[in-house]
Amino acid sequence: MKHLILPLSLLIASPAFAAGGPLFSLRNTNFVVFIAFALFIGILIWAKVPAKLGDMLDARANQIKAELAEAKALREEARALLSSYERKQKEVQEQSERIVASAKEEAMAAAKQAKEDLKVSIARRLAAAEDQIASAEAGAIRQVREKAVSVAIAAAADVLAKQSSAESAAASIDDAIAQVQAKLH
Repeated sequence: MKHLILPLSLLIASPAFAAGGPLFSLRNTNFVVFIAFALFIGILIWAKVPAKLGDMLDARANQIKAELAEAKALREEARALLSSYERKQKEVQEQSERIVASAKEEAMAAAKQAKEDLKVSIARRLAAAEDQIASAEAGAIRQVREKAVSVAIAAAADVLAKQSSAESAAASIDDAIAQVQAKLH
């Protein structure tokens, strides 16, 4: 029992039981606080504060829904834009690959054409060099023949000069004049 008296005395000494007097008296602080609280709640209800709070919460909820819808629309637009850019990037990548492949093919064709042109040019130059060599050879042969003819003529003239006399020279000149006259008439 001693154990019950201490907690019970603490409970009785609490501030809630500090008010004195009858329960429904204006001297009882608990009753006055209850009436003030009831009046406050009544004023709040009369001023339609709960409805206003509800309307404010509904407006806030609608605003949040609108923001979420806008965010979803922006997200979808961003996805569409991203897919568009990815598609364009893929197209540009494919186009660049086609351009590179085309450039490689053109470079290979140009290199092949350059090789063929070089072969033709080399063949032309070889033919020109061979023509020059043949021309030089023909010129050298002609010069050698001319030199041989002039040497033979000089040798023949020397031999004839040594072997011929004045009478045989005059006869030879007369024969040459006769041959020229026969050919001219």
